[in-house]
Amino acid sequence: MYMFSATRPDRGIIYGLIRVPALLLVSLLLGACSSTEPESPALGQPVNAAQLAAFDLIIEPDGTGLPAGGGTAAEGETVYRARCQACHGANGEGNSAATVLVGGSMQSEGPPLRTVGSYWPYASTVFDFIRRAMPADSPKSLSDEEVYQATAYVLFLNDLVDRDEMLDARSLPLIEMPNKDGFVDQSRIR
Repeated sequence: MYMFSATRPDRGIIYGLIRVPALLLVSLLLGACSSTEPESPALGQPVNAAQLAAFDLIIEPDGTGLPAGGGTAAEGETVYRARCQACHGANGEGNSAATVLVGGSMQSEGPPLRTVGSYWPYASTVFDFIRRAMPADSPKSLSDEEVYQATAYVLFLNDLVDRDEMLDARSLPLIEMPNKDGFVDQSRIR
């Protein structure tokens, strides 16, 4: 908005009428001088289909997406001791409430201790989480075989599978988790 001075007639209405279009013209010229391509946020390089597939690791509760391979708790003990024990303890007792894998109860009088054995609804979800997020200092560093083995060992520590029971894409989704009915599926609610 321009104010016109009554004391300076040379800066009156005519000056104001000329100045506004001139400013618009300068703005348009500056805009025309800039690149006609939309600006990129410069957040990295585009990924190809093979790179994207490496990120698509989600396993469904029914086991859809589980890779080939398999493992037993007996095999998984070696993986667990080498890659998991530092945070989760020798027997899944953890070093903090967030790292406890064994025990707990969702029916306790106090706040529940959420562990693999007391909280998780599907064994396939345990596999999925280990595969994508563990070990915490090196996520996605375990092979699919090692993930099956570590999953089997964690489930063994919770008395959910036998030491020599083979877990694979067929058998893992069939494991009945103690809290399988503790969740409400809202995925189809709109």
